[in-house]
Amino acid sequence: MPEEVLTPPRRTRFVDLVNTSVKLARRTGLMQAPRLEVEPLLEEARAHTGLSDFGDPWFMEPFRRLLASLREEARLHEGGEWAAHAQIRKVLLDRLWAEQWFERHPEILTRPLPHPVIVVGPMRSGTTRMHRLLAADHRFTHLRSFETISPVPGPEFQHGTRDPRIDLAARIMRVARLANPRTLTIHPTGPMQPEEELGLFVRSFWGMKHDAQWWIPSYSAWCEGQDATGAYEYTAKLLKLVGWTQQTSSLKPWLLKTPQHMLDLPALMRVFPDARVIFTHRDPCQVVGSAASLAWNQTIIYSDHVEPQRIGEEWLRKTRLQIDRMQAARRSIPKERMIDIHFDEMESDWRGSMERVYDFLDLDMEPVMSAMENYQQGTAALKRKVHEYSLEEFGLSAERVLNELGDYVRAFDIATERRRAATR
Repeated sequence: MPEEVLTPPRRTRFVDLVNTSVKLARRTGLMQAPRLEVEPLLEEARAHTGLSDFGDPWFMEPFRRLLASLREEARLHEGGEWAAHAQIRKVLLDRLWAEQWFERHPEILTRPLPHPVIVVGPMRSGTTRMHRLLAADHRFTHLRSFETISPVPGPEFQHGTRDPRIDLAARIMRVARLANPRTLTIHPTGPMQPEEELGLFVRSFWGMKHDAQWWIPSYSAWCEGQDATGAYEYTAKLLKLVGWTQQTSSLKPWLLKTPQHMLDLPALMRVFPDARVIFTHRDPCQVVGSAASLAWNQTIIYSDHVEPQRIGEEWLRKTRLQIDRMQAARRSIPKERMIDIHFDEMESDWRGSMERVYDFLDLDMEPVMSAMENYQQGTAALKRKVHEYSLEEFGLSAERVLNELGDYVRAFDIATERRRAATR
């Protein structure tokens, strides 16, 4: 009997329907093909807002590189081009409105960002759980999902009124569920859920969100060779704006987390020099397989030409690079400012792991234990299905991954499925 060939899931019928509708609208003249080019997009944003100041011009080079890669490599279908145009337009509008807020309220940029707590780990290594458990503690400040989707309030925003960004986030999430219902299994969320700052980096056209959404290898390679300090400085500005809109105390430490930090730790530590860092670690076979699955499930929404083997190779390469850069950058971080937490330890004894974290932060954990318990229960209710994936779907094997990333396993004494099987 022939061995079954493993293949990753196809995209939903909803995406096909949207793409067909956009194709028809373009053929009949009801919709024009979007121009994914620098000047038309900038001019469109200026015309919509009547504003012209996009802030620090650092973003222009990653913006140009991203657009070139989208045009030349991503092979977007018609619906994918429309979605890319809408996303980029929103980023440009946010930049214009951000500068308007900074001009109207200069006190925003004087807000301090004292000793943030930053969760750093490879994609799918338990960073979300760590971040959300800590977010249950009101002694910290965190982003909510609607704020990473729309970190900049529109010009109509007023303190004390219903924020329209919450409703926008709910609509976007409903569409995301239709486009790919596996999204909530891979990364459960809701408009008010604690969320990472990846969307803030997008406002500089920077970061791995783009890599996980589109096939854009030249953009990815270019970013990997650049100093990310400009993106981190702008992210810090947006955090001050978010804190101002939340009307939260500027003395409360921010909770931050995104796998982007694995690549850019030197820039992170330059912009947040008093940060305390929680490193998460997981079996690299699970990290690579899960990351490839996440990227696959996003990329197939926007293109008809996605190859699972290329996705697997890219995320194995990217995981290798993340680990190498993380290990190199750790040498310059004082040991008392960082702690290592393993995914398997969190699975078997999350309370014990969090006690270690709270000892590291020099905080009493008891006041927040009930809130953490509620988070654990809520996550179990929200995440009804297990995220299913395999390395083989993406042309990889556990042997290949462990051969390439075995030094990471040994350096941090990471429990792997192969080691667990050997001890049974």
